[in-house]
Amino acid sequence: MEEAPGSSSEARAAESRGFFGGDSGPSDREQQDAPKAGRRELREDWLAAHPTLTRMMSLDVVDSGHVYAAFLVYLDLLEARNWHEVSYVGLAEFQLVCLHGREREGDDLQVVVPTPVHVSFSHEKMRQIMKRTHTVSDSPMSIMLAIVESDSTIVYYKLTDGFVMPDPPDDTEDVDNKQWRKKRKRLLR
Repeated sequence: MEEAPGSSSEARAAESRGFFGGDSGPSDREQQDAPKAGRRELREDWLAAHPTLTRMMSLDVVDSGHVYAAFLVYLDLLEARNWHEVSYVGLAEFQLVCLHGREREGDDLQVVVPTPVHVSFSHEKMRQIMKRTHTVSDSPMSIMLAIVESDSTIVYYKLTDGFVMPDPPDDTEDVDNKQWRKKRKRLLR
């Protein structure tokens, strides 16, 4: 049994592709749903013209990937994590942009080192960065490493020079807990 031309599955497929009956282009609905080129260009131009990004690009850091990672971390700290007094400085000898900020008002200044995921660091280089960025003399040297993935995912790792005792729990019930006292005793040995 033969199908007549235009009534076969080929015709249904052509109709679904929008090439049926002399149609010369996408439908009105498809045009409304499609992203406008001007919108995309505007969004990209906004990012490239952001004043903080342009100031970061003027630092003595050659790799624009490091600068872009620092900018993404800067935005994440300010907008998503609500940090206070976030600032940046270029570390020319390490070719990095370093961020400083406070997680909460009144907290000590923390150092954040943003880096793209493909960059590796040696222990010695991390120690040198800690020494160079160490600001508070009575606290142990520490930095927060912010690793930026290509999809803009950011993972934070707090690194310290040596071991640091954990802060006591915020919940006062846990302080009186016998199990917490045992753990604390083991940690202090």
